Amino acid sequence: MSDDAFGTLVASADPPLIVVTTSAEGEQAGCLIGFHAQSSISPQHYCVWLSKANHTYRVSLRAAHFAVHFLTTQDLDLAERFGTVSGEETDKFAGLDVDVDEHGVPLLRAAPNRMRLERIAVLDDGSDHVCLTTRVVSAETAGDFVPLRVSAATHLDPGHDSEERAIDPGS
Repeated sequence: MSDDAFGTLVASADPPLIVVTTSAEGEQAGCLIGFHAQSSISPQHYCVWLSKANHTYRVSLRAAHFAVHFLTTQDLDLAERFGTVSGEETDKFAGLDVDVDEHGVPLLRAAPNRMRLERIAVLDDGSDHVCLTTRVVSAETAGDFVPLRVSAATHLDPGHDSEERAIDPGS
């Protein structure tokens, strides 16, 4: 298989960027994601794929609830914050207006187009990402918006390379 052909096909999809947030045992986490999709109409399910290199992945293993914040073209600063630094070293929520839901999940006030999710299953197929299948608990929108797409953020350097998988996810 040609890596160039695969890359061309995948780039043509140009998905919207989202920030996923969660909390477990009082520890908050969040990261920028480009891999996500609706996975069922009835019941409403949504899947997100988390990089095993990310702090958010390790927190998600202990979490049952999540929020998916859809970014707009005005939210490049949030994409940079949640996509270029590591949660092990930085409090990504510091200085942001954040509400916390009844499960401790941080809700970014600056990103009001969001869904709250409850984990149903985790699929780890051995790749560099793990799939969380979730049930949509609620959805909110501030109205029509233009999503921030992967192509608008290709200049951002990720906080971790995909090869930096956690050997012990509990660490």
